[in-house]
Amino acid sequence: KKVGHVKAHPDLLKLYKAQSGLKAEFPMRATVAPMLVPPRPWIGIDDGGYLVTPIPIMRVTRHVDAFQHWKVLEENEEKLKPVLDALNYISSCPWKINKPMLDVVEEIFRKGGDDDLGIPSDILPDLPEPSTDEMDAAKRREINRLRRTLRKERMEKNSLRMDMVYRLSLARHFENDVFWFPSNMDFRGRAYTVPPHLTHLGGDVARCLLLFGKGRRLGKDGLNWLKLHLTNLCGTMKKASLEERIKFADNCMEDVFDSADNPLTGRGWWRDADEPLQCLACCLEIAQAVRFGDPPNFVSHLPVHQDGSCNGLQHYAAMGRDVEGGYQVNLSCSEFPQDVYSGVLKLVEAKRGIDAERGEEIAKKLEGKVNRKVIKQTVMTIVYGVTFVGGREQIKRQLKDQESVESGDLYGASVYLVKLVFESLGEIFENARL
Repeated sequence: KKVGHVKAHPDLLKLYKAQSGLKAEFPMRATVAPMLVPPRPWIGIDDGGYLVTPIPIMRVTRHVDAFQHWKVLEENEEKLKPVLDALNYISSCPWKINKPMLDVVEEIFRKGGDDDLGIPSDILPDLPEPSTDEMDAAKRREINRLRRTLRKERMEKNSLRMDMVYRLSLARHFENDVFWFPSNMDFRGRAYTVPPHLTHLGGDVARCLLLFGKGRRLGKDGLNWLKLHLTNLCGTMKKASLEERIKFADNCMEDVFDSADNPLTGRGWWRDADEPLQCLACCLEIAQAVRFGDPPNFVSHLPVHQDGSCNGLQHYAAMGRDVEGGYQVNLSCSEFPQDVYSGVLKLVEAKRGIDAERGEEIAKKLEGKVNRKVIKQTVMTIVYGVTFVGGREQIKRQLKDQESVESGDLYGASVYLVKLVFESLGEIFENARL
């Protein structure tokens, strides 16, 4: 089966551009772009957001769910006033583009991208030659399966490149503007920005491109908060105290200045961070604040991200008055941060070790291959109703991405691990009755 595509001749594009007298345009729906004025406040379940384009206050994926959820909203609209106030507060925050970071990301993208930085590369896998009638049936099946897999990978990479084009085009279009993101929510009440491509809820690339539209003086402790943010983005001091994290940043100041001054030609210290592009943005902000000469009076626009320790489990532990569970998700005072994912992993590994000693084959094969990342998503989403099958697929995907388990063992390994994760969570949050 042959698949082709049609594109305009370059001469035709030049002619169109000359006739239009405009720069090349990149048309988009209004709902994928931010607003140049503050969004309309939500004053009802169907009244708010964009000035003209209507948007639902609650996003749903199925019509059946939409009908049921909308009925609940209509019957309880008066009770939603605090929720609407929260959405309006979030939407009222102005943003602007981080121009130096936009220049860096665009340059990397133009030079072919960098998968390690989350900027999709333009290198596509080559397809093997098609199977022929002279080959035996097993060989034909193998080649056809490989070609299907690689075609899918090529399409996925192309989609990622196009998504990046959307994001960078939006950022460049709004580079000199202050803008706002209208917000709505899902059925759980979790708030999201309506524009999907350029948002502070996005990944490392999207976040590094955004600054607060209204700056604040750092004050007495602001520079330390920037240093703390830098250390958190590096990801190497997750279990350290706040004082130790700030000290880590102090010891890296030479690398911070080199990263800020020579982001693409220097030592590249920022590239090794967990969130490398946000780390580079933070290096730029810290360098400016220090060189300002009076850091407390330096006006910073850089967002310092903070996150709860698995918010869903925090609510369950609090409602169930679960002391041990609450400690695991940092509801109790502690000099050092606790990590519920590592706690679950420790129990999972203990159970796996026992099964391996008993001779269970899959437990033996998973020796040294189960880490925090493998179980994190399942732990995070269990309180949001993830099913056994959903958890299995999450773990299967992580094992596949890490290429640590043979493809023939992926299904059995994910089934085995999701059982252990569910059991371990039940033990940690026993009083919350998960």
